[in-house]
Amino acid sequence: MTFRWLCGVLRVRGKTDLLLVLLFAAAFAALPVFALLPSLWGFAAASAVSYVADEVLHARAPSFVRRLAALQLSRTMRFTVRTVMLLALADRMNASDAVLVTALAVFSAHFALVTLYTAVHHAIRRRRTLPVVVRNLDMSGAGIPQSPPALLYRRFLRKLLHLDLPAHAGLLVALAVGAWPPAGVGFALTAGLAVAAVVALLTQLRRARRMPSRDEVLAEVNRQLAGYRPEVALYFSFASVSRDFMYQVNMWIETLEQLDRRPLIILRERASFRYLSRTRLPVVCVPKADDVAQLELPELRVVLYPGNAGKNVHMLRVAEAKHVFIGHGDSDKLASSNRVSKVYDEIWVAGRAGRDRYQRVRHAISDEAIVEVGRPQLSPIRLHTDQAPGPLPVVLYAPTWEGWSDDDCHTSLIPMGVTLVEKLLAENVRVVYKPHPLTGKRSRAAADADRAVRELLRADNERRDAEPAEAAAAAAKPRLAEIQARLGELAGRLAGDDAQQTREARVPGRDGEAEWHELRAEWHRIFWESRDPVRHNVVVGQLPTLYECFDQADLLISDVSSVVADFVASLKPYVLTNADDLPDAEFRAAYTTAGGAYLLDRDCARLPEILRSVRDPRHDPMAAERRVLKEYVLGPDRPTSMERFNAAVNALAGRAAAEHEEWRGEGPRVAVGL
Repeated sequence: MTFRWLCGVLRVRGKTDLLLVLLFAAAFAALPVFALLPSLWGFAAASAVSYVADEVLHARAPSFVRRLAALQLSRTMRFTVRTVMLLALADRMNASDAVLVTALAVFSAHFALVTLYTAVHHAIRRRRTLPVVVRNLDMSGAGIPQSPPALLYRRFLRKLLHLDLPAHAGLLVALAVGAWPPAGVGFALTAGLAVAAVVALLTQLRRARRMPSRDEVLAEVNRQLAGYRPEVALYFSFASVSRDFMYQVNMWIETLEQLDRRPLIILRERASFRYLSRTRLPVVCVPKADDVAQLELPELRVVLYPGNAGKNVHMLRVAEAKHVFIGHGDSDKLASSNRVSKVYDEIWVAGRAGRDRYQRVRHAISDEAIVEVGRPQLSPIRLHTDQAPGPLPVVLYAPTWEGWSDDDCHTSLIPMGVTLVEKLLAENVRVVYKPHPLTGKRSRAAADADRAVRELLRADNERRDAEPAEAAAAAAKPRLAEIQARLGELAGRLAGDDAQQTREARVPGRDGEAEWHELRAEWHRIFWESRDPVRHNVVVGQLPTLYECFDQADLLISDVSSVVADFVASLKPYVLTNADDLPDAEFRAAYTTAGGAYLLDRDCARLPEILRSVRDPRHDPMAAERRVLKEYVLGPDRPTSMERFNAAVNALAGRAAAEHEEWRGEGPRVAVGL
């Protein structure tokens, strides 16, 4: 418990990171001690450890580094402290006044040059900030200049601060040998390199002044869109975009690419591009509402919204298009039957269950506005009959996150997650733990429970024969990293800032599409083959995907969420957590997806009986219920979800076009402000 508490306070994961933090703290604490003793070799060792530990922690424990910055112990402050301690050491070792004055002057000049460099860098970055960031449109006509070299532009503060190393090393050597030339060489190198860096960046500032204006960039984007003539747009915004939210867009990309109509993706936050999956569709990111209004989309007829966000209003004002809420998964959560959905012309749900869920919100949504389109994303999911059993039953525990409020239908992690995993381990099963990407973002209790679950799985893996599995995973790691790097390239994640990515944006062909799918399949094959079939796995990040985890699982345990509705497509047994221990009939009446589920009480007393459905498929009384529920929740198998979704887009686009023709005879149409 103390270990988990300490990890939580320091924002680190695991013993290795905790050891690094303690080593880092000890090194910094030792610097003033060794400076005042004085102890040259002790100071040199502590200084070296502080440099190395600082760099490693930036890579391994960024949350801890951010915590330090919040406490006013930023990277710059840490370098300053180290320098002050070095000067104190030199004074205690009777360095001459000339050496001390020179050292103080050089280090002061170095920090002044870092400040100047930072100001120039910010000036360049402001000039290179475009009103629109683009992918898959040819923006070569916009005249965007080349980005500054990565050596000067990316992670510049780390590089500049480390220019103090020659001066530090030179002064330490001088103190050790009792001669001052090494200090002079070090001072000259630090000062000279810092000046050279500032001069080099100033030349890049001149190039940045040739950036096109806002109007010129928007005009070029509109010229490119006029050539493409988009008819359908997927519009996405979220207040704090990161890879944690971009799954809401990425899940729809392949569906959009199969439409008869010409689709466009419109994003509102710049960070979106870093986590956008591969697509051949044009993508525009427009952060400001005024610039959204400048986009010329005369043939746009349907706008699809995977999420409810405040910025949706900036697109809802377009009266010539029909606006559709498609969501990012059907579930029994309140968000999947929100009264806010009245602002849309239509709401598309997977099956009859979605229609009924909205109808229970009285006087909110008319029945005519709800369209059943299925879930096209689910077609690759492997069916129960195709599941090959492994040496141990595989249980996928995929709890939802704590949400923005404390509704009962949110995460099971807090009330019963640790108990559940402890009892699963006692049942001799293999656990694949895939928490929701947002787990712990709002609730400290959820974050603590998540860490506790991971620690339980790690400890249980250690009790098993760990060496062969660890060796296989280590051997696979380089190839997995290589594939992921290539997938990033194929996805269009180019090096450089947003302006550089827009400068290099091109109209894509299909050249890399086959390679993309082959590499993703290879990544998943290597990943699962390199994992011991009896060891537990904690799955985070974009790969492996949720649906790949579905294919590995014999049983799902989850909360009320769209994960359960999607898993129903496999027809495999699944469990819903009933943390409030409601009567079964009441729970099933409240949540549609509970109709085909085994229900698990807070104490997990039912778990052994539930696992019989996996160990002995003949003892699976919910199998028939799942088959009925699948059609109710996800719709019929024929016509396919993709065919239904495409037909819905075509029908609504046709209706919008007909209405637009009527409006043309009435004069200019005024956009509706919401």
